[in-house]
Amino acid sequence: MAGASDAGAQPTPTELLAENDRTMSRVVEALKRDFGMLRTGRASPALVENIVVDYYNTPTPLKQLASISVPDARAIMVQPWDKQAIREIEKSLQKSEMGFNPSNDGNTITVPIPPLSTERRQEMVRLLKRKVEEGKVSIRNVRRDCMEALRKLEKDKAVSQDVNRRAQEQLQKATDGHIRNLEQVGTTKESEIMQV
Repeated sequence: MAGASDAGAQPTPTELLAENDRTMSRVVEALKRDFGMLRTGRASPALVENIVVDYYNTPTPLKQLASISVPDARAIMVQPWDKQAIREIEKSLQKSEMGFNPSNDGNTITVPIPPLSTERRQEMVRLLKRKVEEGKVSIRNVRRDCMEALRKLEKDKAVSQDVNRRAQEQLQKATDGHIRNLEQVGTTKESEIMQV
């Protein structure tokens, strides 16, 4: 009985391509969020809001523990809702790979954003390029999975060879488009980082 319902539940090539497109779009969106955390020399809440703090032995993103504001282009203010967490927040900011040197007055933490040195900018660009490459690998893995599903449909005689070939061509076009989008996002962020 289970086999009969499974056979009837096979996705169509159109459904597979639509799901593939959604998954690839999520890869690009995740990369954009990651890039928001890369420093460009200007203060932004995105630089710190996802830093994980050990809050009573529970890893918690900073944005869930404090209000984060930017009083000027060179500083971020973090105001913890629970004053007991101030030490842990400060420690997490110091340990982050962003190179922060926060200070606290007992109520708020000030995170100065020093101008980026040329060396640090180049380091950030290398990190950015690595993340773009990781994104491309993720997109290609999504394509591979979709390709296997399309081949299985043809093998199971659920679709013709022509329909499968057209679907594979659409899949490749979608993959190329998402990779171009990823590269564009990377290029834009790189120029922001290198801007003095």
